[in-house]
Amino acid sequence: MQKQAFRQTLLAATIAVLGVLSAPGAALAQDASPAAMQAAKAQTAKPNVVVLATGGTIAGTGASTVNSATYTAAKVPVDKLLAGLPELAQVANVRGEQVFQIASESFTNDNLLTLAKRVSQLSKQADVDGIVITHGTDTLAETAYFLSLTVHTDKPIAVVGSMRPGTALSADGALNLLNAVSVAGSKDARGKGVFVTMNDEINTARDVNKDINVQTSAFHSQWGPLGMVVEGKNYWFRKLDKRHTTASEFDIDKIDSLPLVEIAYAGGNVNDTAYRAFANAGAKAIIHAGPGNGSVAGPLVPVLQDLRGKGLQIIRSSHVNAGGFVIRNAEQPDDKHDWLVAHDLNPQKARILASVALSATNDTKELQRIFWEY
Repeated sequence: MQKQAFRQTLLAATIAVLGVLSAPGAALAQDASPAAMQAAKAQTAKPNVVVLATGGTIAGTGASTVNSATYTAAKVPVDKLLAGLPELAQVANVRGEQVFQIASESFTNDNLLTLAKRVSQLSKQADVDGIVITHGTDTLAETAYFLSLTVHTDKPIAVVGSMRPGTALSADGALNLLNAVSVAGSKDARGKGVFVTMNDEINTARDVNKDINVQTSAFHSQWGPLGMVVEGKNYWFRKLDKRHTTASEFDIDKIDSLPLVEIAYAGGNVNDTAYRAFANAGAKAIIHAGPGNGSVAGPLVPVLQDLRGKGLQIIRSSHVNAGGFVIRNAEQPDDKHDWLVAHDLNPQKARILASVALSATNDTKELQRIFWEY
């Protein structure tokens, strides 16, 4: 009996040592001391978050500490970005990948596809609990919305940037990134979609937009934030009712190209030059960024009717800054013209959804359903 008990004790100790040695981050632990086992357990308990870097202001540098609006974007590589924020190790096991190193105004459809496919790949890995994308703020909201439409996962995806480079006084990037990693690694963020985590707020990718270009409080959702991050803890206020991620009918793993969709901005004294130029360039749809309720000036109506007759989809949206809401068959008889309305999406978001939707269908009724549901 004593020999058997000794063997069982020895076997249990051996299993414990092997478990510690094989745990992530415990490769240097060559004994099963209480301190080593405690460290290995703490490391394993943290979520695993991957940071995909694409450039932008959060990776930018200025000539001096007072240059908060004048700087060069996309200069700092992801390894240095993460190394400069040791606090990340307190909330997650973090590793980084440099996907692009560009200013976000230069983002193309090909960049969107490459990034989304990588996010999709990572989301399928058992050793990844959440994903963060660092991004320039100019098109950050568009990229976030594209990910929410096309990546099928319930794992949190947080897109984050900064309004000031890290070299500036009161730079906002460090806390934004820490909050993004915290949210991406949080169990209570699962299934809630794709987020933009800036200025302590958690906003849904669908609703959030950049409203000003020189303040850290630049990003807002017209229907309010989903929640806030305060000292690493999430506080949730609402849920997104529109379809996204796992509920989306679109799948980035099956999309290899995006149809060309252009935006024509309409103000006073507008003419048809841009609309006809986009049509001649091969656009499959034109987002009419109109005033008010996506209004169309009288001289433009026959032009848009003509383009629709040639197969282009015409989508009325509003360029109202605080949240335009385009009502179908108001201002224009959309049913008669066979036009679409963008619902409450601004022109930029409408372009993203139209590109994704047109990769699956060109039926007007189906496209309008998609604009209502997403």
